[in-house]
Amino acid sequence: MILTLTINPAIDQNVLAERLVFEDRAYMVSTSESAGGRGINASCVINSFGGKTHGIATAGGAAGERLRRLLCDCGYPLELVPIGNEIRTNLTITDRQGLTIKLNQRGPVLSKAEVESIESLVRARLPQAKWLMLCGSVPPGVPPDFYSKLIRIAREQGVKVLLDTDGPALIHGVEAGPTVVSPNQPEAERLLNTALITRGHFLDAASRIQKMGAEWVILSLGARGAIGVFGKRVLEAVAPRVEAVCPIGSGDALAAAFVWSIERGDDAAEALRWSVAAGTASTLRPGVTFASLAETEQMVPRVEIREVA
Repeated sequence: MILTLTINPAIDQNVLAERLVFEDRAYMVSTSESAGGRGINASCVINSFGGKTHGIATAGGAAGERLRRLLCDCGYPLELVPIGNEIRTNLTITDRQGLTIKLNQRGPVLSKAEVESIESLVRARLPQAKWLMLCGSVPPGVPPDFYSKLIRIAREQGVKVLLDTDGPALIHGVEAGPTVVSPNQPEAERLLNTALITRGHFLDAASRIQKMGAEWVILSLGARGAIGVFGKRVLEAVAPRVEAVCPIGSGDALAAAFVWSIERGDDAAEALRWSVAAGTASTLRPGVTFASLAETEQMVPRVEIREVA
């Protein structure tokens, strides 16, 4: 079972516009609302691929009730930890040309007791899990080393961990030694405090992140694909050229597909191929939605894996 934690979920308000132009009006084509959060997205992908997943998330306020309703038929076990403050609402605006703007709230303040409740629930579910996916930002009130604490707990129980976050939580988490860390380019730039522009920069960054403590590193590069560092093996996954509709959420699909692929017995190279295929295929769908297993399978042969000397 792949256990996912979304400590800072959201209601995603999705808007499709005809065309976004600076300092000019744009007309909305459609609007929709969905449950958001990297861990929730990861469980959605894993479940749709036929994998076994169990989600943990927080829920509070009116938005928390909407989250509960949106996820009532998600198809996989999901436990929502009640919190006193209202969870966040995020806004994603995409036009027909693929230009996307995403505006996120920081999230509710969590009390010490609420953080402890989340930790207790994760501890209780770890004995049934093979993987723990720690996904997304941590809201105010959560210690920056919260993920690192969960990583150590999971590793002590023999559970593998994928870390997908940003900022101080990423810095502390990498140092705790997760099995995999999967930052995107901006997250890696903030982690390393440097701009990443060239292919050489990307390769060096992935190696530097591994030296910080992670066993494996997947540096997600959007339309360029990804760099994977697995022990002493360095791989480059080149994504096929596609006409992207909405790139938001493609990194969540990438992380989920990688864990799903590894869990079913694929080696790191094949799992990296599947992860980039899932991320790329998901950009072809409108809004924050994810490619199906069939759509991802069609993309897999188009992803080129190169061994880096």
